[in-house]
Amino acid sequence: MNKKSKLTRFGIFNIEFWKFFGIWCLLFGILISCNIKSKNQPAMNSFKKGSYGYDLQFLKKYKNPVELKSGNARVLLSPEYQGRVMTSSAAGEKGLSYGWINHDLIASGEVLKQINPVGGEERFWLGPEGGQFSVFFKDGKGFDFADWETPACIDTEAFELLSSNDKSAEFAKSIQIKNFSNFEFSFDVNRKIILLENEEIKNQLNVVFQDDIKTVGYETSNRLKNTGTTDWKKETGLLSVWLLGMYNPSDEVTIIIPFKKDVESDYIVKDDYFGKVPIDRLVVKDGILYFKGDGKQRGKIGIPPQRAMAVIGSYDAINKVLTVVKCEIPESITDYVNSAWEIQEYPFNGDAINSYNDGPLEDGSQMGPFYELETSSHALSLKVGEKYTYKQSTFHFEGTEEQLNSLCQQIFDVSLNEVKAIF
Repeated sequence: MNKKSKLTRFGIFNIEFWKFFGIWCLLFGILISCNIKSKNQPAMNSFKKGSYGYDLQFLKKYKNPVELKSGNARVLLSPEYQGRVMTSSAAGEKGLSYGWINHDLIASGEVLKQINPVGGEERFWLGPEGGQFSVFFKDGKGFDFADWETPACIDTEAFELLSSNDKSAEFAKSIQIKNFSNFEFSFDVNRKIILLENEEIKNQLNVVFQDDIKTVGYETSNRLKNTGTTDWKKETGLLSVWLLGMYNPSDEVTIIIPFKKDVESDYIVKDDYFGKVPIDRLVVKDGILYFKGDGKQRGKIGIPPQRAMAVIGSYDAINKVLTVVKCEIPESITDYVNSAWEIQEYPFNGDAINSYNDGPLEDGSQMGPFYELETSSHALSLKVGEKYTYKQSTFHFEGTEEQLNSLCQQIFDVSLNEVKAIF
C-alpha cells in the first residue's frame, strides 16, 4: 500500500471515529439531562393514585403547594387556589389522600369560563350564590346555568402567601366585587390554616382516644374586613363566608348531620336543590340526617340555622375513615344568605349547613365523583372598617372499627353499626 492510500485510509477512519464519538456524546448528554430533569421534577409513579404522596408530587409538578406536617399528619395547601386545603393525610405520604382533586383539569392548564372545579377538601367561597344579592349572577341576566359564573377572586385569582412553616400558613387578598343588585363590596380577606396536634384535636372535639389511632386535624380562620366607604346593609345585600369540602367517595360513605329536634323552623332539611333527593338516599332518624356520599347520584341538602349543630361528618366503611367538620353556629342569629336561583321573597332565610353528593348529569358527564360537606357564616353586616372571623376545623380518623366506633359515639351519640345499617 502506498503512502497516499495509507493517509486516505487513516483519514476515513478519523472521520468515522469522530462521527461515532459525536453521537455517543450527544446520547450521553441527553441521558445526563434526563437524570437532572427527573431529579428536579417528581416522578409521577412513585406513589399509587389515591395516596397523599401521589397528590403531593402531582401538585408540585403543576403548582407551588405549601405543606404542613407533624409526625404522619399532612395538610397540603395552594396559594394559587385561594389558600385552599387541597388534601390531607393521617398516615404520611403513603396514606390515603382525603381531598378530591381534579387531576385532569389541573394538568390540562385550561381555564374555564364559568368555574374551574380543581377540587380541594376546604375551599374559601362567598355567598349568596343566587337571588337579588348574588355574587355569581350579574344584573340584567336571568338565573339560568348559562348565566352563572364563579367570581374570579374565589376561582382563578391567587391569594398572597404571607407566611408559612410546618405548623401554619397565612394568606391574604384584597377584593372588590359587585352583587346582582350592583352594590360593590370592597374588603380584605385573611385566611390562616393551623395544623392541630392530637391534644388540640381532643380539646376541640371534647373526646378521648389512644394515640395509636391515625389522625389529622386543622383549623382555618377566615377574616373579612370592610375596606369600602359604605356599611354593609340588608337593603343592598350581605355576604357570607362559605367553606366547601370535596372528599373522595366510596360505595359505603354515609354523611352524618345531627340537628336540633325541639325547635321551630320552616323545615328540617331542604332536599330539592337539584330535584328531590330519593328516600333511599336520605334518612331522617332520631335527630340525625343520613345522606349517601357515594358520588353516584347528584343531590344536595340544606339545614337551617335554627336546626343546625356545630359538628357534622361522614363515615367511609370501606376505608374505615371517620371525617368530622366543626363549625360555628352563633346562638340567636338566624340571618343566613339565601342561595336559591331566583328573585327571593326572603333573601336571608338561607342554610347554615349543606351537603352535596355528585353524580352524572343528564348527558352522562360527571365532574367528580366526590361528595361535599359545606358550612357558612351568618350574613355579615359589617360597618366600614369592621372585621369578622369565621372558623372551621376538619378532622380525619383512621383505625379499627372499635376505635372509630368509640369516637363516633362520643361525637354523634350514635354507633357505627347504626350508621352502616341506614342504607
